[in-house]
Amino acid sequence: MATRPPVGLPKLSRRSRILLIVGVVLLFGLITGSRLLDTYVNWLWFGEVKFRDVYSTVLVTRLGLFVAVGAVVGGIVALNLYLAYRARPVFVPVSGPDDPVARYRTVVMRRMRLFAIGIPVFVGLIAGASAQADWQQIQLFMNSQPFGVTDPQFGHDIGFYAFQLPFYEWLLSWLFIATAVSFIGAVIAHYLFGGIRLAGRGGQLSGPARLHLALVAGAFVLLKAVAYFFDRYTLLLHDTDKFVGASYTDLNAVLPAKLILMCIAVFCAVAFFAGAFMRNVQLPAIATVLLVLSSVLVGAAWPAVLEQFSVKPNAIQKEAESITRNIAATRQSFGLTEDKVETKPYEGKQNITNDQIKTNDAATLSNVRLLDPAVLSRTFTQFQQLRPFYGFPNKLDVDRYTVDGKLRDYIVAVRELKLDSLPQGQRDWINQHLVYTHGNGFVYAEANKVNAVADETNGGYPDFKTGEVKSNGEVGNVQNGIKVEQPRTYYGELFGVNDYSIVGGRPDGAAAEYDTDAKSYTYTGAGGVPIGSLINKLAFAAYYGERNILFNQSIADESKILFKRTPRDRVQAVAPWLTVDSDPYPAVINGRITWIVDGYTTLDSYPYAQRTQLGDATNDSLTADGVVISQVNKPVNYIRNSVKATVDAYDGSVNLYQVDDKDPVLKAWMGVFPGTVKPGSEVSTELRQHFRYPEDLFKVQRQMLSKYHVSSPSDFYSGVGYWEPPQDPTIDNATTADAQRDAVSKRRDRQPPFYVLAGDPNDPKKVSFQLQSPLVRENREFMAAYVSVASDPDNYGKISVLQLNQDAKGPQQIQTQFLTSDNVSRELNLLTQQKTTVVYGNLLTLPVGGALLYVEPVYIERASNNTSYPQLSKVLVWYGDRVGYASTLNEALDQVLSGAGAVVPPPSDGNNNGNGQTSTPPSSTPPANGTLSPDLQKAVNDIDAALADIKRAQSSGNFTELGQAYAKLDDATKRFKQYNTGAAAPPPTGQSSVVPSPTPSG
Repeated sequence: MATRPPVGLPKLSRRSRILLIVGVVLLFGLITGSRLLDTYVNWLWFGEVKFRDVYSTVLVTRLGLFVAVGAVVGGIVALNLYLAYRARPVFVPVSGPDDPVARYRTVVMRRMRLFAIGIPVFVGLIAGASAQADWQQIQLFMNSQPFGVTDPQFGHDIGFYAFQLPFYEWLLSWLFIATAVSFIGAVIAHYLFGGIRLAGRGGQLSGPARLHLALVAGAFVLLKAVAYFFDRYTLLLHDTDKFVGASYTDLNAVLPAKLILMCIAVFCAVAFFAGAFMRNVQLPAIATVLLVLSSVLVGAAWPAVLEQFSVKPNAIQKEAESITRNIAATRQSFGLTEDKVETKPYEGKQNITNDQIKTNDAATLSNVRLLDPAVLSRTFTQFQQLRPFYGFPNKLDVDRYTVDGKLRDYIVAVRELKLDSLPQGQRDWINQHLVYTHGNGFVYAEANKVNAVADETNGGYPDFKTGEVKSNGEVGNVQNGIKVEQPRTYYGELFGVNDYSIVGGRPDGAAAEYDTDAKSYTYTGAGGVPIGSLINKLAFAAYYGERNILFNQSIADESKILFKRTPRDRVQAVAPWLTVDSDPYPAVINGRITWIVDGYTTLDSYPYAQRTQLGDATNDSLTADGVVISQVNKPVNYIRNSVKATVDAYDGSVNLYQVDDKDPVLKAWMGVFPGTVKPGSEVSTELRQHFRYPEDLFKVQRQMLSKYHVSSPSDFYSGVGYWEPPQDPTIDNATTADAQRDAVSKRRDRQPPFYVLAGDPNDPKKVSFQLQSPLVRENREFMAAYVSVASDPDNYGKISVLQLNQDAKGPQQIQTQFLTSDNVSRELNLLTQQKTTVVYGNLLTLPVGGALLYVEPVYIERASNNTSYPQLSKVLVWYGDRVGYASTLNEALDQVLSGAGAVVPPPSDGNNNGNGQTSTPPSSTPPANGTLSPDLQKAVNDIDAALADIKRAQSSGNFTELGQAYAKLDDATKRFKQYNTGAAAPPPTGQSSVVPSPTPSG
């Protein structure tokens, strides 16, 4: 009986084919056109900042990887498809008229060239596009550097694990992918061309197909043998529950198993090759079963048995060697070795007299910072914004300057352009991109003083000083202040991605950029990409989707476009291999406002070193509230602050400086991009004086130090002596102890470290600019250690750890003591009744006189006012189990050092309530020399009675009684202020009660 020939797929009409081709061309044009436009714009930008070699190196490396990997993977697939086609049977039986395989076979045979070329090209394009993203790995391999340190197991230099092993694993992964895709493609091709038939009881496999598939499978198994060889090294990066590194089970079971499995895999590969030529299917089948069984028994079962019955019952002894290696490697990789960290015992208890404290610790007491950079942004905005299109970041910065021969710390900020604050009626394209182009001024205030008495007019605020463009267009600086020669800022933290400005020449030569209400300005800096040519106008008009760039007549031949304007973005672009710190800060260097950005080199492949997530390690209460940008959560087990970058706020020029000449990772990248990182010898003295130890690095190090200060393997395994950063006790500005505990339990946000100007831990009489943080015992709130790191040029990066010998109250407990102190709680209740919001500043922990001094500024602001801003009201001080609460730091210190402060109980383990706070309430009885007078006591009682009347009247809705109660409260408050001579008085309604300090200390 005649059978109907197989029917191919329906053909497309000529018109359909034309439309399909046009659609493909348009899609390709859109994709490639956008990429080409981005490439051209980036090429121009990198030329502006003089880092075009960086961009070209990255482009060439990506393109090379794309071509190489695409050609290899696509070529291997093409070769196997060709072999499958050549090995096809001469006669292919058809199972029937509706055989689907025959239909597809006919389509393939009609378009053989399309499929033969198209499939490998498609696979190669996907492989190349995926591989080009790994350009950093390839460049590090090609420019690898030795560390000079070897691993304790195999004796290889750490550079092997950092630079070479990742490349070998990357290469193996692509060979696995190419082999697997080739095997799948070969199976499909053999099936399509009849080499594999599923008809019949067991199916049929032709001899050529068997040979081909066996060879490909054998190659795959051989690659697996190579993978087993390199798996031995990755055991040193194994992440266990307790530590990172090869455990006892890894060294004594898994490591021998890898060698055994490698040998078995080689034997199996030979069996596949032999079976292919001997036409014996049994050999490959036996080899496959042997490999699977060996993997289960030798690779999984035996290590599991050893772990359960030998290691776990004796874990401390068995894992001691591995833990010792882990401790040593972690300290090395995170820069916590003995030459960088000095640990000293600290009494934690006052060991000198109060008079000696005032003398010996004058460097600390006279420089206690009262202005909190995370609180005062709105205060800066209120007093120093000048125009609605200017603004300040949510978190200001702390830096130090020598003025009049004295080193002082300042709260510093740049008055930046903030385009999203423009009034709605002014938000047109010309205003946003041609008129309002730059910020104006460097604003600063001494960090340990306020301007005047708070309950006087405009008191309790920072003593602002500026370097800015005055109304007449001239640069103005205050006498005896920081000298700023160019206060105009075209680059800053507040610019958005699309906040570009077109500056420079205008066709008529007139200045058109807003400078002051009376003056305009023309940008004369070196920054910016020329936009006068038609080609560049077209490019940027397409790039931003803005036709006004093309048709606006104010754009002259000399005009430039400024874009990519935030310091972090600029540094990240010119140094894509760096991890950039989340908080750039401004400094005045040689009269110019300069952004300083810290850059880190990181790895996640340092053998035996503990691994941490960078985002988690650097998160705290400021990142949780969005005040500071969070780091990307990537694993790291090696980090160095090897690069300091600067960005000029006027012309945007970027400079990278090498500050760690021993970092092999930086050396490798300097080999990739020669000439981009300047040697440390080119750092000017003035610039070096403004280097700060970076916060993100310190946060990572304090987290590591919390565990890796422990040297004993048994103590480390048991968790004995672990520390942790304290929870931020000022979260949500709670005004009662209960509210504070509730806020902390809901938000377990760590307290951020703080920059302070204080006495050097090794020489308390020497003033040192430091970054510091307390550490408490793990899962307890008692202090364990005080950690600080110096930023002074002569001892930069020296970490000091004061390890407490006895329990001392931690930040959470101190905040509870503040809130339960009689004077404090009474005034906080009064402020709450007056609809005043209490805002707590940073709670500073400072070592003073052998004990710990806690200082916390208290700010107030109107709760119901949308334009409210913080005003320094009081200063809280804790020292020697006494609470000081006064309008100035000096007064609060006098209270605790003279014995007039409220007494609080010492820490107790017996009455701990589970939150690390003692359940014993503070004593309400003042000391003998602080007894209240009869008149003052009556005023206090009348205040309490008036508050009770107010609450009762509010509950009943009786407005007459409410008015009378407020009158009583006002009278009692006035009498309280009149008779109070030692204790802190509540401020009258609408006012603060800050008294200025006669010295910069408060």
